[in-house]
Order: sequence, then C-alpha cells, then structure tokens
Amino acid sequence: MLGDFVYCNPTKLYFGEHSLDGLAKELPNYGKNVLLAYGGGSVKKSGLYDEIVKILKDCGKNIIDLPGVMANPTVEKLYEGCKLAKDNNVDLILAVGGGSVCDYSKAVSVSTYCNEDPWDKYFLRMEDVDNKIIPVGCVLTMVGTGSEMNGGSVITNHAQKLKIGHVFGENVFPKFSILNPTYTFTVPQYQMVAGFFDIMSHIMEQYFSNQDDNTSDYIAEGLMKSLIHNSKIAVKNPKDYEARSNIMWTATWALNTLIAKGKTTDWEVHMIGQAVGAYTNATHGMTLSAVSLAYYRKIMNFGLKKFARFAVNVWGVNPENKSDEQLADEGLKALESWMKEIGVVLHIKEFGVDESMFEGIADATFLLEGGYKKLTRSEVIEILKESM
Repeated sequence: MLGDFVYCNPTKLYFGEHSLDGLAKELPNYGKNVLLAYGGGSVKKSGLYDEIVKILKDCGKNIIDLPGVMANPTVEKLYEGCKLAKDNNVDLILAVGGGSVCDYSKAVSVSTYCNEDPWDKYFLRMEDVDNKIIPVGCVLTMVGTGSEMNGGSVITNHAQKLKIGHVFGENVFPKFSILNPTYTFTVPQYQMVAGFFDIMSHIMEQYFSNQDDNTSDYIAEGLMKSLIHNSKIAVKNPKDYEARSNIMWTATWALNTLIAKGKTTDWEVHMIGQAVGAYTNATHGMTLSAVSLAYYRKIMNFGLKKFARFAVNVWGVNPENKSDEQLADEGLKALESWMKEIGVVLHIKEFGVDESMFEGIADATFLLEGGYKKLTRSEVIEILKESM
C-alpha cells in the first residue's frame, strides 16, 4: 500500500555534455560574492576549475576560493567554511566535485548564520533550519550520493567518533545542479565503483522497507537493473559515455526523494557504514558494501517476500519450484556476485577494523525503525563480526 505524501523537488538540473552552459544562465539570479568549494587538485588538473572561474568572472562575480574539501568532510572544515562565507558576505556557494563537496556546501549554507554550534543543532539534535540559508549550486564530477538533488548533508566529527547525516528540507536543496557525464571519466576506479555501490545501497535502503507493493518499488527495480547493466560496462570501459550517463542519471533518481514517497525506508546499512567510516575514515560507498551482505542476511526472513521479489525482478532468478527462502538466498548471492565483479570491498577488516573497535562502532550506530526489523546493539556487533 502506498502511504500519503507530499512531493516537491525544487532543484533545476542541466544534464549532458554542454550542461556547463547552464551556469552562466543561473548566475544572474544571485549576488556578487561566490564561494567556490572543491576538493583536491583534480578539478584544476582537468581544466574544469579554469572553465568555471572564467564563467564566474565573465558574469562579474567575486570569487572566494575554498579548496581542500575532503572525502569525509569534518566539523573543523565546516567551521572554516562558515567563517569564510560570513566574512565575505557570500551570496552563493558553488560546489564543484562529488557528493562530499555537495554535502559540505549544504552544511555551510545552513550553518554560516546559525546562532549556536551547528554540529550540536543540526547533526546531534537534528533540528530544522531557522536562520538565513545561503543558496547552493553544484557542478558534479563524481556520482553516487545523489546530493545534487536532495537536502542531505553528512559531516564527520573525529573527536566524537561520529559521522552523521542530516536530511534537510527542500529549502536547502541545491538551486541548480550541472551534470556532465564526461566530468566523471577521470575518477579513479576505486572511487568510481564505490559510487556505484552507494547508488545501489540508496535504492535498496528504500526498497527493503514497509509499504511493499507500490509504484515506488517498480521504479526502484528499474533503477537497479539499469545500474547493474551499465556498471558492468563502465568497469570495463570507464569512458563509455552511454553507460556513465545512465549511471549518473540513475544516481540522481536513486536519492532525489522520489522513490521514498509513500514508504518508511530503512537506512540501517548507512548507519552502520557511517559508524565504520567515523572510526576508519574509509570511503563511504565501500563501508556500505562491506556491511550490506551481513545486514541483509540478518533481516532477510523478516521481509522474505520482498527479498524473493528482488531475486526474480532485479536479478532474473528463475522462481520455478523454489521457496521464498531459496529465492531470497539466491538474490543475495547474485548481489554478492555483482559486487565481486565490479570490485567493491566485502570485508571491514580491509579498513583496519578489528574486534577492539566493535563496541565503539556499535555505540556510534543509530538504530532506526523504518526497515523490516529494528536491530539491537548486540545484533549490530554480530553484523560487524560477520562483515570481517
């Protein structure tokens, strides 16, 4: 059954090889001061930085540079960005990079004018925004998070060993996002496939949850099939435009809030994965892949019919003369085979996790109620053991 919902997504997308042309169309809507946020040297090495700077200057903008946004943005980096934005009276934050830069920019947008510690207010207490928000635009160079069309933001606090995401409302969504698949061609293979699994995990987190038989589930199955097909092509040829463009579009639809409508959604894999990431600083998508199989095997019997459907509709498992238990098991084995084929991490020990960390990781894991079963703390530890 499909539950009641309201749907609104205000982000304008420019998609394709000429999508950067959209930046000059958007810039007149904002004031003079632009905070340009980006990660390491890849955007400069590729020439994209220079292209964007030229467009900004041609449009009469004053550029405030904010380099060095890391893969897991920290609370210290957040404070740095807030000071820079406030001191320069920033009118627009332009995020150039992957999901981490987009996430970070949204955090800066809501935190700059926060009248208390934004970490406490937004990431610990999960309160709504009640202060001035600086608008955000995105130029995406890596796919996976869907951050280009949602209100999500994840920040890491190493001192507290916490990595927490806050899903803000539509007023925090990027005002516009520019998606050129060719910008993703130079992403290293490890990061590329981590992004692929992040996409898959986003879809599964919404698919394996209550309110099971509805339109959202049929859309989710189509998105997963598209991702599986195109990821196999992209792993062999990362510059296959058709595959990379399909994956980029799938990533956006996987987490632009559409397929969550009318459903409860799970997100426990993300809670465990983010806790692992807080302890290890490992790549986000890989922390998800390393704990997913153990988690889904743990909850499979509580949503057996859906796992059986997943096997048949997504992986093409032949249901003839098979029980739901057999189908569900074959579906997870097919998922595991695909994970091995694209080359994601399957064990948390690869991040340096050992048993001495289990208690702390379990303490850092938020236990949610949206899936087929709410975990206990001891079950989180069991999943960590099975993920080694």
